[in-house]
Amino acid sequence: MQKNLVLDTSVLLYDKSSIHSLPENNIIIPLVVLEELDRFKEKPGLLGENARYVNRYLDKLRSKGKLCDGVYIEDIGSNIRIITDIPTPDQVPVGLDPTSNDNLIIATVLKLINNEPEVPLRLITKDINLRVKCDALGINSEDYYKDHIGVGSDSIYTGISHIDFLDHDIDQFFENKSIKFKSDTATGCIYDNEYIVGKGTSGGSFLGRHQDGTIRMLPGHVSNNIGLEAKNKEQTFAIDLLMDKSVEMVTLSGIAGSGKTYITLMAGLEQVFNEDYDRIIVTRSIQPVGRDIGYLPGDINEKMAPWMSPIYDNIRHAFKDMDYFGIMQKKGMIEIAPLSYMRGRTFNDSFLIVDEAQNATIHELKTIITRIGKGSKIVLLGDIDQVDTPYIDKKSNGLSIVIERFKDTILSGHVQLSSGQRSGIANLATQKL
Repeated sequence: MQKNLVLDTSVLLYDKSSIHSLPENNIIIPLVVLEELDRFKEKPGLLGENARYVNRYLDKLRSKGKLCDGVYIEDIGSNIRIITDIPTPDQVPVGLDPTSNDNLIIATVLKLINNEPEVPLRLITKDINLRVKCDALGINSEDYYKDHIGVGSDSIYTGISHIDFLDHDIDQFFENKSIKFKSDTATGCIYDNEYIVGKGTSGGSFLGRHQDGTIRMLPGHVSNNIGLEAKNKEQTFAIDLLMDKSVEMVTLSGIAGSGKTYITLMAGLEQVFNEDYDRIIVTRSIQPVGRDIGYLPGDINEKMAPWMSPIYDNIRHAFKDMDYFGIMQKKGMIEIAPLSYMRGRTFNDSFLIVDEAQNATIHELKTIITRIGKGSKIVLLGDIDQVDTPYIDKKSNGLSIVIERFKDTILSGHVQLSSGQRSGIANLATQKL
């Protein structure tokens, strides 16, 4: 039996294709949602693009029938209808602000339940507080799950596997600098560019990277210009990926202070000095507190400065001053770019760093990943346990989704950095607080 699925504004703004992604159901859009979309249609970036797309698509449907009666879409077997019966303030549940659009949506849903009690209904929204309100009022609601990963599972791909070997295998690995390996039910699926910590029965061990059924010894990367040095095995793995030009996309996740930004920036600088890449481009998802980037004075570098502080801190730590960084910026060897201004650009021969990628949606990351041109590398960094963006979480943020969907591809690699390197007190605070 088809259900009535009421779409909230947050879903349509998050994913413009959501209106096509719920087949064989009655897709219902309250009139107040169209009013909210109208306020976003001139916004820059994906929000404006998504609002305009939904508006144009609904306008196109008008030629097929009246939206207030419902228009049947053969491709997905769904009926799209706009509810125009706007609730009056007295129909909003007691205790809720009758002028709030979210509460007007709740009132619309309650009227729909009353008018069509025989049809199962569910409100689809990415607004956590709206879902909580619905639960309190006995309304069925849920998140938009199209971009969630591992629903019902807490496992996140780390890019590292610990595997037991016979002592003979350990000896063969060091003798040949590689060993053939076939995953089985005991080891689970081992992906290309996954790192292996091999342990022998007598205490021997090795570190290697798996590719095409073979675990190979890490070549080791000597940094002549920067002096980049790994502090633990996870950083060793990360540096190996960062310095390998055949791996076009690297994802690094880890707690604050694990060194992901530092080693990425230093690896990028090393390769620019070696002329492997022409320039470094640094960007990040901007989560303003109180005011957006447009209200800050100055040029783009000055506007981005509050969000680029971690990058500047790492440069200052490595070189003890910022003079050379400024020279590189003037020469175009380093560029700071807001994530929202990436559309239409193509990056060739570039080392692109996306910091705080866990605060971007998968649609924002798709926009930037598809900007990568020939001879370039993109690195996505973030802590998936520290998501600051509304409507996404550990399993629905862009970084987590990219890690999961690219783990079986030869052109990408992932490492989760698990231990902090900032300071003893910082590590202790992570554990205790």
